[in-house]
Amino acid sequence: MDLNRRIDLLCSLGEWMKLDDPVWLDVQERANHANPWFTQQQVTMAIENIVTQFLQEDKLRTWVQHYHLPVQPKLVGIVMAGNIPLVGFHDFLCGFISGHRLKLKLSSRDEILLTYIIGKLGEWEPEVLEQVTIADNLKACDAYIATGSNNTARYFEQYFNKYPNIIRKNRTSVAILDGTETADELRSLADDVFSFYGLGCRNVTQICVPKGYDFQRLLDSFRSYDDIINQHKYKNNYDYHLAIYLLNLVPYMTNDMVLLVENDLPFSAVSVLHYRYYDDKEKITTELQARNDIQAMIGHGSLPFGSSQRPTLSDHADGVDTMAFLCTLN
Repeated sequence: MDLNRRIDLLCSLGEWMKLDDPVWLDVQERANHANPWFTQQQVTMAIENIVTQFLQEDKLRTWVQHYHLPVQPKLVGIVMAGNIPLVGFHDFLCGFISGHRLKLKLSSRDEILLTYIIGKLGEWEPEVLEQVTIADNLKACDAYIATGSNNTARYFEQYFNKYPNIIRKNRTSVAILDGTETADELRSLADDVFSFYGLGCRNVTQICVPKGYDFQRLLDSFRSYDDIINQHKYKNNYDYHLAIYLLNLVPYMTNDMVLLVENDLPFSAVSVLHYRYYDDKEKITTELQARNDIQAMIGHGSLPFGSSQRPTLSDHADGVDTMAFLCTLN
């Protein structure tokens, strides 16, 4: 396939993913049965972002113009995460557009949706199934992209260190508030915090606020996500951490669907949002920018509120340009 054919296929995929195709809807339901975190709302959100941000012809053609695609395709092994629906789609898209042959190892938590999508592309163009395969074993690849936790990254580095690779570790996102945020901005911040139940690396898990900050406005703005507490796995997390804080006499604030706890660590558990105070906004911004585990920063002067879970084609995980890496494999 030439580049134009690959782009046409992806655009057709975007149009199809928006349809209420009964079979496609059944696949989404099966994904939810396999992973209770993948509710219909969360899957729909992931699909909508992929369609609007990734699978538009003008965006794809503008994006790909920034790269010199490899002439000689290689075999690239991709180990995908499974924390949110279709989280590995961008890696697949980059590999597919670059023209490399792909061997994908899908997470058991998120294998149903992408498996069906690749099969659908194969129905339209059989050559897709020659370029892209799903496998449990990724031996004999020319290069690797692997996403996992800090623990699994150590194994990835050991297994793949002889080959060109991208190894991704744990990351999270933070928001810096200054107290001048509007009600609409705070409601948009709720999307950054609660989309996908806070399981993504682009979810805000810590807020930085000036001393004397009015938390009541923030807690009230989160009311748009009141229904989140009805998801049993989220509720179990909330009850568990609430009990821990009560037993250990840890101060907290709550609106009965999220726990706000003062903690300098940017990573927080599901149903928990850390906060920390700052004296100098510029200083704390510089400090957070220097960390290697922050995926996105939200706030005035940074990414707009509500945008963290709407990445574009150029928003690469861990800040490493996946397409640029793939284009070096000649």
